[in-house]
Amino acid sequence: MTEASIAIRSLFLEGPVGRLEALLNAGAPGATHAALVCHPHPLYGGTMHNKVVFHAMKALNSFGFPVLRFNFRGTGLSHGEHDHARGEVEDVRTALRWLRREYRLPLVFAGFSFGAAVGLRAACSDPTVAAIVSMGTPVAPVDERGTYDFTFLRDCKPPKLFLSGALDEFGPRAALERVVAEAAPPKQLVLIDGADHFFASHLSEFRAAIETWVRATLPTS
Repeated sequence: MTEASIAIRSLFLEGPVGRLEALLNAGAPGATHAALVCHPHPLYGGTMHNKVVFHAMKALNSFGFPVLRFNFRGTGLSHGEHDHARGEVEDVRTALRWLRREYRLPLVFAGFSFGAAVGLRAACSDPTVAAIVSMGTPVAPVDERGTYDFTFLRDCKPPKLFLSGALDEFGPRAALERVVAEAAPPKQLVLIDGADHFFASHLSEFRAAIETWVRATLPTS
């Protein structure tokens, strides 16, 4: 890993309702892809500094990919207010556009929990997204608004990894298996034994699962 690939840059993206606070972990020369990682629900403490988001970034950055993280609207120093999974889809599109302009590389999208639920909507419809990692996919209700709708995954063509803890309280196995079964191929479901929604005490296995799938799915050199 080169020195450049571990450099971290703070920046702001110009989003639909103002600036979005972001961090970029630089990639290696000759990177084959650039990546975006989205954080969990901001009303429950989710930010781009979340441990799961950090470990996903480290997994993707280990291939030399530049990796962007950002705070959704109303989180940290990002402008605007939380929009209950509506405007946040546009925040993800803003970040994907920035990566496209900056690197002109195929993109990898990864999202954790709320970040997966909203980010999948943006990533599945983006022709420059070459692979998708959905972590802790929240198929069970997370608040009074009920569960998320994942029927759009039937038309989601990029390769997809669904990675969850076997004891995920927001992703019961039977419900998650139904969502994955209805998603367009190619796809893979990986459940980490003993892990909960936040992969507590299992983050090394979590990171290894992402690295194994990326290595098997994408040209990385």
